Amino acid sequence: MAQLTFEGTVYSGSGAGKHFVNLPWVRRQIQEKLGFTPYSGTLNLRLTGENEKKRRLLDAAQGLAVKPEAGYCPGALFKATIDGLECAVVIPKVPNYPADILEIIAPLYLRGNLGLTDSSTVAVMVTF
Repeated sequence: MAQLTFEGTVYSGSGAGKHFVNLPWVRRQIQEKLGFTPYSGTLNLRLTGENEKKRRLLDAAQGLAVKPEAGYCPGALFKATIDGLECAVVIPKVPNYPADILEIIAPLYLRGNLGLTDSSTVAVMVTF
């Protein structure tokens, strides 16, 4: 397995990640594939420069497939850690999804547990 470390800046999203993570079929697949129940929301990171280029490698990697219900798009999960805390990166398999974004799920509230605010810099190690 390969590992990549991404560095990005925390920003507040639109709430779409929270909606997605709370769908019963998504929660079930996260529990089955990652072994944890996700916190109700995502930590959003904006990538720049080399980090954005590295992010494209995840688009080509298989990851753990999230199989959608009717009307939804598929996605991929990648195990990851932030400061030793278990988490995962979610890559929506949506046309034109921005390459400068990483959405991270975890069994706990990452912002609160890591003391993060908008504009905090975070490093996430992703295994694929």
